Amino acid sequence: MILKDSAGLRDRYNGGVSLLVVGSVAYDGVETPFGKVERMLGGACTYISLAASFFTDVSIVGVVGDDFAQEDVDLLTSRGIDISGLERVPGKTFFWQGVYSADMNDRTTLRTDLNVFADFDPKLPPSLQEKPFLLVGNIQPALQRSVLAQMKRPKLVGGDTMNLWISDFRDELLATLREWDFLLINDSEARMLSGESNLKKAAAKILDLGPSTLVIKRGEYGAVLFTRDGHFWAPAYLLERVLDPTGAGDCFAGGFTGYLASQGIGAADFGHARQELRRAVIYGSVMGSFCCENFGVERFRSLKRDEIDARFQELKAAAEF
Repeated sequence: MILKDSAGLRDRYNGGVSLLVVGSVAYDGVETPFGKVERMLGGACTYISLAASFFTDVSIVGVVGDDFAQEDVDLLTSRGIDISGLERVPGKTFFWQGVYSADMNDRTTLRTDLNVFADFDPKLPPSLQEKPFLLVGNIQPALQRSVLAQMKRPKLVGGDTMNLWISDFRDELLATLREWDFLLINDSEARMLSGESNLKKAAAKILDLGPSTLVIKRGEYGAVLFTRDGHFWAPAYLLERVLDPTGAGDCFAGGFTGYLASQGIGAADFGHARQELRRAVIYGSVMGSFCCENFGVERFRSLKRDEIDARFQELKAAAEF
């Protein structure tokens, strides 16, 4: 069963939906030094799409159980997100539970119940196969590759991965990366994927695997954009208080890709879009920072575009010299 777009806000932007996001829609249970939430909306696809929706039209492909709440459907559609590819099947929605360390740089997973997500095999409706921009969330590399195989001539393709896929599904992952234009990963994943401890050397090896652009996310230390022509370091936005970092990396991905989609920048444009790529990294950092200000996706219920642009200018000014 496909969920209905109850808010009727599809095609809010001129040109219709431009960015397709595929990945997990989930519920999370999170404990940080600042509080505990037993159950809240989460999942990579959710965070990415909400962050990207402030820049461009977004469509999602995912699966949820029959316990998925209408209020969570309403949040997605209130941001103009097209949920025609979000399927509801009998069973429970993917659930993850974790607790963060005192400095929130580390977290311990307490529970992972894949539930209906265990059988997730993304099938793209014909209406979504021609979308020009594709961002694939953290799912098994073979599934990521199958998504791209269903697309028709996308302008820009990328996604992320994690240590499990790097260590146990390496051949699948390498085959997938050969077909991507960009990759978004954190510093430990970059070292693991490349076998290099030095991030500059690691980036060079990863770029040789296929992607022309690599972004290494470093949490509170910012992010580094690598291309074959050089690199760009972007600082993180300094918050007075971080309540919950869950989803910050996915929100970075949503801001980064959403901005590029809003400017119509595909892989063929990367050679002369140096400044726009840098702007995309800054917007990624901005969206990640907003995510950390409250638990789960709560900050996106009240966030306005002028707040995003103001923080972009603040971060830009802090990094200029």
